Amino acid sequence: MKVLFVCTGNICRSPLAEGVLRKKITDAGLAAQIDVDSAGTVDWHAGSPPDQRAIGVALARGYDVKDLRARVVSSQDFNDFDRLIAMDKGHHRHLLSLCPEGKADRLRLFLEYFPTSGHGLDVPDPYYGKVEEFEETLDLIEKGCDGLLAELQALLKG
Repeated sequence: MKVLFVCTGNICRSPLAEGVLRKKITDAGLAAQIDVDSAGTVDWHAGSPPDQRAIGVALARGYDVKDLRARVVSSQDFNDFDRLIAMDKGHHRHLLSLCPEGKADRLRLFLEYFPTSGHGLDVPDPYYGKVEEFEETLDLIEKGCDGLLAELQALLKG
C-alpha cells in the first residue's frame, strides 16, 4: 500500500501527516507493507524542508519530519499511490482536476478518517498562525491517522 498526503505547499499539514503515519505504521510493524509520502498543490516551496514550527511540534511528540522535502503532486501520483489524501476541500478539487479517468476511487479527504473532529472536512492551515495552531493541527492529524491506519490494516488483511 502507498499513501500520499496533499496540502498546499507541502510544508505544514501534509508533511506532519506523513511523519505521524510513518511512526504509527512503524509502531504497528507495518513499515514493510505501507509506504507514505506527501506533496503540495503548488511549487512555492519545492525542495524545502517543512516549516520550522511544524518540525518543532512534530519533534516534541516524537515525529521526525525535518528531512522531508516539499514536492508538487502530479497526475502520475494517481498511478503510484493507492490513497491520495487531501488535507482540505480545495486540495481535493485540485486532485480531482489532475485525476486520470478511473482513478478517483483513490482520492479521500483526510478528516473522513476523523469525522467527529468538529472541523468539517478541512484540516485548518496553521501556516499564518502561531505554534499553538500547529499543535492543534497536529492533534487532528494524530486522530485522523488513527482512523486511516485502521482502514489500511483492514485492507491489508483482505
